[in-house]
Amino acid sequence: MNSSVTRTGVTPADFDAIMREKVPFVGDMDVRTESLSDDTAILRLPFKERYLRPGNVVTGPAIFALADIALYAVAWLVVPKADLAVTTEATVHFLSGAKPGDLIAEAKILKAGRRLLIAECNIRSAVDDSLCAHVIGTYAMPPTEK
Repeated sequence: MNSSVTRTGVTPADFDAIMREKVPFVGDMDVRTESLSDDTAILRLPFKERYLRPGNVVTGPAIFALADIALYAVAWLVVPKADLAVTTEATVHFLSGAKPGDLIAEAKILKAGRRLLIAECNIRSAVDDSLCAHVIGTYAMPPTEK
């Protein structure tokens, strides 16, 4: 795990703890933050049989959940306490069926303003590195403390 220095000082271990404590659903998914940098977050969704759908591919809701969590992670790179940051819009393009196995999300900030953060996320299969989904999301950022 890479614990690179981020703008806000949030480390991968910090973000994982935040998710377990504040968003129990995410904790149940066992998503792991592999690295955080100045504008990028890389997360892993460990494979579970319950994520499969007919056709032996990972279900779309699991793929989108991982993308949304990765987009939330980049919000934490901009605001030291992004508890109140919320998804306001997301566009998902499912590009290929994800084979049974871990999924890797790489989210990157496209624009970080005072009120909105726009980011993109690519979801890849850890099995064959195929691009499974591309997501563009907008987060409403919490007001800054004065």
